[in-house]
Formats: sequence, C-alpha cells, structure tokens
Amino acid sequence: MNSKASKPATIDEYIAGFPAEIQAILQNIRAVVKKAAPGAEEAIKYQMPTFIQHGNLIHFGAYKKHIGMYPMPAGDEKFNRALAPYAGDKGTMRFPLDEPIPYPLLARVIKARLKKNVARAEARKK
Repeated sequence: MNSKASKPATIDEYIAGFPAEIQAILQNIRAVVKKAAPGAEEAIKYQMPTFIQHGNLIHFGAYKKHIGMYPMPAGDEKFNRALAPYAGDKGTMRFPLDEPIPYPLLARVIKARLKKNVARAEARKK
C-alpha cells in the first residue's frame, strides 16, 4: 500500500502508489466523481485525493481492507438505509475491498454532497 513517508502532490501520484487492482478501483472512483460533479477540482488534502466544488466535496483513500470516503452525507430514509452498511466512525464510509464497490451509490453520494455545498454557497451569498 501507499507509504506514509511519501506525500503525493497529485491524485495521479497517490493512485500510482498502490497495486494495480487498487489503482483500478481508485481510478473508477475518480471517474464517478468527475461524472457526478464535472466542475469539481482535484486536490490532495490530508494526504488523500480530494475533490472541491463550493468547498470540500469528497475525500477518499485506500486502506489495507477498504476504501474510505469522507464525509458521509445525510439524505432521505431510503438513501440513509443504502449507506448504512458502509457507515464507519465519525461520518466516514468504508467500502470493503473484498466486496464489489457500489459505484452507483457513490454517484448518489457525490450528487448529495454537491447539492449541499451549492446550497451552502448560495446561503452565504444572501
């Protein structure tokens, strides 16, 4: 896995630090984010890939047994039930590497986060 000693400057550098099978998952997540939030900018924050649009949109990272994403959005009851199996500590989502990654659910997460960020940005303008 990615060495804590190396601090990636870009998402490409971050992804390159992992084995091919993990790189493929991270690239798929990146593609889902870009499709769900085409205006989001890439960055590295907290040594993790981050997408920014009207504030931090989503952070994600690969770990030994899971992919972590932060923060976990709140939504309607159906959305919250869909996210429940992936709920981790302190508003994180954990997607086990030994299970298929639910990419359509990730797209919903990104869209929910973007909607919240846009609403917050609009409220600040008023």
